[in-house]
Amino acid sequence: MALDKLETRKDVAQAVIESGVEHVGRIMTIIVGAVGDVTTELGDWATDTFELRDAMRRAQADRESGERGPELLTPGPGGFAP
Repeated sequence: MALDKLETRKDVAQAVIESGVEHVGRIMTIIVGAVGDVTTELGDWATDTFELRDAMRRAQADRESGERGPELLTPGPGGFAP
């Protein structure tokens, strides 16, 4: 009888440990996926920031050099002319 009780407890402990490992594995998969998603978003945000900074520098350089933007076409007597 003592062996049956001990074996039952062993089986329960084994089932609890296996269940715990399975759930921890699933949780880790969720966490790893979330960390990957967050890293991607942060990288995209950094790229946007760099692009905006570069655009700002180009615009400032254009203003300082006195460059004009593209000419607009306006209708004249002979059609459109710059």
